[in-house]
Amino acid sequence: MRLCLLFLILLGAACNTESGPPLVATDVVVTRPMPGMGMSAAYMSLTNNSDQTVSISRVTSAQFESVELHESKVEDGVARMRPLSKLEIAGGATVTLRPGGKHLMLMRPTGPADDVALQFYNDDALILTVDAVIQPDPRNRSTD
Repeated sequence: MRLCLLFLILLGAACNTESGPPLVATDVVVTRPMPGMGMSAAYMSLTNNSDQTVSISRVTSAQFESVELHESKVEDGVARMRPLSKLEIAGGATVTLRPGGKHLMLMRPTGPADDVALQFYNDDALILTVDAVIQPDPRNRSTD
């Protein structure tokens, strides 16, 4: 009887372990603003480890006056960038923010910085903070 009770306790504990935070960022790249430009970009993969859809309605950073979700698309042979009002990530899915697709635009740096903290919100609820080192934009050869 004791062995059976111990087994049930251990089984219950194993079933209650957390699978990690609901939203995780990997492969984070934040580019340094190009000389004379007041904007930068952030790219990453966002993985939703929960069963519920996660909605990101805004992103903030103390290192930039404004952070916007954007998406680039080619329409009628012309590349266009448009702001997104929100980013939804289905349960168990990963959304990749990348050049030429969905990404973050970081505008008007508040001062010189070598790293940045990005806060992701669903309405007023903080759901993720990402810390990253600012890197030269590989597409901008003048920063090498």
